[in-house]
Order: sequence, then C-alpha cells, then structure tokens
Amino acid sequence: MYPVLNSTCANFADARSTSYAINMQLLSLKNSPARLVIIVFLFMGLSACDRITNQSHKVDQNSGKARSARPDHAVEIVVVSRQAVRIKRTLIGTLEAPRTVHIHSEQSGRIIKLPYYEGDKVKKGDLLVSLDDAILRANLKKTVATRKQAEVDMNRLQKLAKSILAADDLLARAATSVELARAEETLQRTLLSRTVIKAPFKAVISARLKEPSDIVAMNEHILTLFDPDYMTASIRVPEQLHSRVSVGDTVKVRIDSLGDSSFQAKILRIHPVVDAQTRQGTIEIRLDPVPRGSHPGQLCRVTLETAETPRRLIPLNALRFDSQGSFVYRLSNESKALRTAVTIGLQIGESIEIIDGVNDGDQIVAKGFLGLKSGSTVRVVKPVDQVSSITIDNPPA
Repeated sequence: MYPVLNSTCANFADARSTSYAINMQLLSLKNSPARLVIIVFLFMGLSACDRITNQSHKVDQNSGKARSARPDHAVEIVVVSRQAVRIKRTLIGTLEAPRTVHIHSEQSGRIIKLPYYEGDKVKKGDLLVSLDDAILRANLKKTVATRKQAEVDMNRLQKLAKSILAADDLLARAATSVELARAEETLQRTLLSRTVIKAPFKAVISARLKEPSDIVAMNEHILTLFDPDYMTASIRVPEQLHSRVSVGDTVKVRIDSLGDSSFQAKILRIHPVVDAQTRQGTIEIRLDPVPRGSHPGQLCRVTLETAETPRRLIPLNALRFDSQGSFVYRLSNESKALRTAVTIGLQIGESIEIIDGVNDGDQIVAKGFLGLKSGSTVRVVKPVDQVSSITIDNPPA
C-alpha cells in the first residue's frame, strides 16, 4: 500500500493515471477502516500538488515575460568629449656650472706666483698665475733697441734724400727695417703679457693642478674656476613634455642637500632633437637667483607642469583589442553596440587619447563587456562619471 502512495505523490503530473491506481487499491481494501484514512490523505495530497503545479506554471510564465521584456545586455557607458589635460612631472637632474674656465699656460716657463687654492673666491682682474719672464723681458729690450736704431737710420736717409745723396731704394729698405723692428717689438710685448693670467670674471677656484716653481709647457692646465652665480641643470624629458614646454617657462627645483625647500627656475634652452631610441629630449633650466649652498654636481629634482590642452580622452578600460587592432563599442540610435575601430594616441594616467574613429558626443561602452558582441542590443545601466580637467602627476614615459 505505501509504495503505491509514494508513487502517486511522485507522479502527480498525470492525474488520470494516478486516480485509476488509487481506485484499484481502494477496491481491494473494501470496508477496511484504513480505507477512509487513505482516501482523506490522497485527496489532500492531490490538492497540494495541483496548487504547486499551478504556481509553477505562473512563475514560468512571469519569467518568460520578464525575459522577453528585458534587453540582452546591461552596460555602463561614457560620452566621448574633450577634456583639459595638464601634465605634471618631476624629473631628476644634476646642477652644472656652464661658465667654467680651464686656465692653461700660454707660454712655457717656471711658475713664480700661484696664490689661490680650491674654494677661494676671486674678483675679475685678480692675478691667478705668473710665470718667470726674465728671458722675454731681455728679448723685448733687444727688439726695442733694434727698432730705435732702424728709426735713426731711416731719419738720416730721409735727410740725405733731400740733397739727392741717397738713392730711393736705400730709403725704402730703411722704412722696411723700421716696420720689421716695430712688429718684432709688438710680438715680444705680447709674449711677455702672456706670462701673467688674470681672472676673466668673478669666480670660485674649483681645481689647482700645479704649484709654484713647477715648469709648465705651453697649453698646460693649471687652474679651473667657475661662476657661482650662473647655475643650470640638464634634464631628460619624454616626448609628450618636450613639445609642450617653451623657453622662459617657470619650473620648480628642489635640491636634496638643501632640504625640502623649492626654488624658482626658468627653462633656458630646449634641444631640438629627440632621441630615437629613448624618445626623450634634453631641456636646460637656469636657477635665478642661485640658492645659497648650491654647488655643481648636486642632485636636483625639477618639476615641470604644462599648460592645459584639450584632448579627446576615454577611460582606458573602454578600449578593446583584437586581431584587427584597437576598437570600442559605440552605441547606435537603436541601442546596439557596434564595433568601431579607433586610432589611439598618448596614454595619460588611467585614460587614453582617441585621435580618430569616434566623435565628440558619441556614447561608448565602458563596462559590461562579458559576452558582448557587435550588434547586440544593450540596456544602459548608468553613465560613467567624467571630469572636465585632468592633472597627471608623473605619467608613464
């Protein structure tokens, strides 16, 4: 009897077959007291099964209606627009003293005066080096005497020429001798002046390579000095910054050895060539005024900030790639996501520049790409928030 009851509840879908099986069991029980109990339980079970079946059919119908009314795909969108972009980047450089002079000997000889050492400050015109000039002075006296004798001879011949006692060629030779003597005297005075070297400008001695009594040859390095009031730094910048700065732009410089203070500087020079390997160019800046305590060779950090430039940007995650290249899903007027090929530009932070392929005002999919195909009908959940301007700190090079 119990197996029949279990089979009846499990197969309530076929109501007629179930009723027939129940009647056959009831007939076999005849007037047994259990017959009434079985009938009551059977009718209660069949009523419950009917209610469950009806409810299941209603749920299935409602689900089918909901599926038929809902679009195929839920996405979030972004509206293509131009945004004002300002790039800010801090780059490392080294302080340099471009007005650096290497003092070389212009004459050979023995050093008799070398008064300054490394770190000493000198003024313009101060004596830096003096060489022994005894021989040059003696040669100068000799050439002076020769010049005077030539002038005397020429004057005598000029007097004789008036009385027609001197030939014209003798007078010409005497004039030539005077000119030669004067040229030799000028040469000796020039050589003598080169035994003394004076400071060309206000400077600091940075290297002393010789000592008094040393014998130096011509063009031998003796001292190095630099102008402490003219300090620059050269930095390597990526190409997106190289083309967006100008000579005279103000930058901020922080010198590590001087603490956290920032100093003003200006772009002095922009080298016109960008390295084809690194895609970087060189920019020179000048510290004006030069901070106290700064020296050539110190590490410095230069912060560049460009002016705002409008660029057509979209979120980086809205850009898709396949075997045909980069693309986005653009929404049509019929709410369909259409694959649209795009040409990309610079990556700026979490955004990417779009050069060609979409126009300002187009709607593109930003989220919800799982299972999305070109031509799919989509339902916009919400647009992605956008900002009107972006400042990028230290973008990727």
